[in-house]
Amino acid sequence: MIDIAGWAPEPQETTEVIDAAPSAALAGLLDAGPSGEELPPLWQWLHFLERPAQRELGPDGHPREGRFLPPVPERRRMFAGGRFRVHEPLRVGDTVTRKTELVSTAVKQGRSGEMLFVTVRHTFSRDGTEAAVEEEDLVYRSGGEASRPAEVSFETPEVDAPWTLTVTADPVMLFRFSALTYNAHRIHYDEPYATEVEGHGGLVVHGPLLAILCLELPRRAGLKVNEVSFRARRPVYARQPFVAAGSPDGALSIEAPGVTAMTAAFA
Repeated sequence: MIDIAGWAPEPQETTEVIDAAPSAALAGLLDAGPSGEELPPLWQWLHFLERPAQRELGPDGHPREGRFLPPVPERRRMFAGGRFRVHEPLRVGDTVTRKTELVSTAVKQGRSGEMLFVTVRHTFSRDGTEAAVEEEDLVYRSGGEASRPAEVSFETPEVDAPWTLTVTADPVMLFRFSALTYNAHRIHYDEPYATEVEGHGGLVVHGPLLAILCLELPRRAGLKVNEVSFRARRPVYARQPFVAAGSPDGALSIEAPGVTAMTAAFA
């Protein structure tokens, strides 16, 4: 039974100068043009990174402890979605302070047992003025025996939408994105662990990478995005073709073979 009684982490602030190198690296990974001085929405994920010592990592590659990591035994972490609102874009060279605070927790019953839903808010400020706000939704559950890996289709989904971007994320892309975000979660690079311990159908494509690919559609169309929300619905696996689909009316999604893996909306 998940019990987080007494877990109430205090807010935390960190300050960083926004460097140009991470955005240039992500643009290369996406085979996209440079982002310019303004960070595209969600590209703040390349900044304010935690860099724990190796001895502080757990068996899944995540830190064993952290201010905003709940005290769940044999904790397994899943990306669920989030929201991002821009008042003024973050820019290369800016000195930005990020305030992180716990917003909510909820224990729910899922197919694999109890799950803890946690929402964390990041507020980005420049010269004392709020520039952007992000809310991050994460799901935690206690580890147990892995379920049988799902059968994975490698057929390219047929999608009819005004905007489409077809992607096959191979292990090299996943490695590069893990390096850019300093994400050591083994489901993204250790296939035996991903399939035999956590029960996935292969290496898992990062949820944040899927969200960024959704927003590549309006970005490449030259549209400015002030607000975005997204929800992860199904995993996408390495070597599995998928399509980022969307339209100028604000609807976005990730379509994998036979399933919608992520839904999103922008304004």
